[in-house]
Amino acid sequence: MPNSDEYKRQIMSDLAGGDKEMLPDETGSDYQNFDDFAQRSSRDERHQLFSKSFHPDRVPASQMEPELQKAIAQIKPNERKDVAQEFFNHLKKRGLSDRDLEKQLALSSHHANHMTADDVTKLAGFAYHNHPDVFHEVLADQPALVKFLSNPVVGAVFGAIAAKWMGGRR
Repeated sequence: MPNSDEYKRQIMSDLAGGDKEMLPDETGSDYQNFDDFAQRSSRDERHQLFSKSFHPDRVPASQMEPELQKAIAQIKPNERKDVAQEFFNHLKKRGLSDRDLEKQLALSSHHANHMTADDVTKLAGFAYHNHPDVFHEVLADQPALVKFLSNPVVGAVFGAIAAKWMGGRR
C-alpha cells in the first residue's frame, strides 16, 4: 500500500492533469464554491464524486479517521445528529441495529440526538472502513461534512469540484 507522500503526489498529479471526468457535465452547472455545489448539485453528482474520491483503497482509514474526527467536531449539533441518523438508517438496511452498533463501537448512546462528536466519528469510521458504499450515501445526503475535511489526500474532492467550477470559465 502506498504511503502518505505517494498518495499526495498521486493526487497532485491527478489534479495537475485536469481530470474532469469525476463530475458529469450533463447539468452544465457552474458552481461558485463548495456550498453552492452542495446546494445545487444533484445527489447523484455528489454520490459519484464522493464514491470515487473517498474509498479505503485511495485514502486509508488511518488517514481518513482523524479527518472525520476534526470535521465532525466542526459541524453544527443538528447536522451531527442528521449525519448519525443517516448512518444508522443505512446500516440498519444492512442488518446492523443501532443498539448493536452502540455496543460494538462503544458508543455513549444509540440515539442520534444524544451522540457526541466522538460517537459520530466512530460510526463514520466504521462505515468508511466496513461499508464504504454507506459512507458515500451519507456524504451525498449530508455534504456539509465534506467541507470540513482538510487533509491534502482528501483534497482531491475539492480539486475535482474546482475543475468543474473552472470548466465553464476558460
